[in-house]
Amino acid sequence: MCWSATADLAAGSVICALGAACVVRTRRVRDLPLAALPLLLGAHQLVEAAVWHQGGGKSAATTAWAVIALPVLAAWVPLAVLLAAPPSARARQAVPAAVGLLTAAALAACLADRAPRADIRGHTVGYAIHVPHSSLLIAGYLLATVGSLLIAADRILRLLGVLTAVGAAVCAGVWRMEFVSTWCAFAAVVSVVMLIWVRRPARSPGTPTSAAPGPAH
Repeated sequence: MCWSATADLAAGSVICALGAACVVRTRRVRDLPLAALPLLLGAHQLVEAAVWHQGGGKSAATTAWAVIALPVLAAWVPLAVLLAAPPSARARQAVPAAVGLLTAAALAACLADRAPRADIRGHTVGYAIHVPHSSLLIAGYLLATVGSLLIAADRILRLLGVLTAVGAAVCAGVWRMEFVSTWCAFAAVVSVVMLIWVRRPARSPGTPTSAAPGPAH
């Protein structure tokens, strides 16, 4: 994935199909935003296929890709986890949700100020995005997206958080200049874990989402 337009197109199509299956299998309305995450990430890969076909540069496809990757995901993931959380876990999920909204607003302002540019770098795509105070915004972004999953009450969501955290570390270490592109692709792949989440056994009202204790932090 991310190594060619064909790879993005094929992977995006498969992930979209899995995302649609997640949405169809969802039993609770408040789970729908989280269940739709693979659908969003799959569509994101399809947008990147268009970036490949256009040879990068500044274009509507590049801007659409950056909007989804940055402000949309920064807000979507923590808010979706908050909506799906049981009442006992909502207070702690409010923190990454608030951080996500603030980070999304800042990233949206950055994109409005200067259009992003995509550069084809061998078998990856690098995105040049003007982001002042980048270290702070990256920290807020990861706290919102990965952090909300790591502190989730549901063990399957915590597994998704661990996988995306590992993926972020690997992508940052191996593809530093193409981190955003490769991490989003990895997140799209591991989001198929959501299919397991939506197929989890139904629980009676008041029953904790997971019998396992929450993470220590």
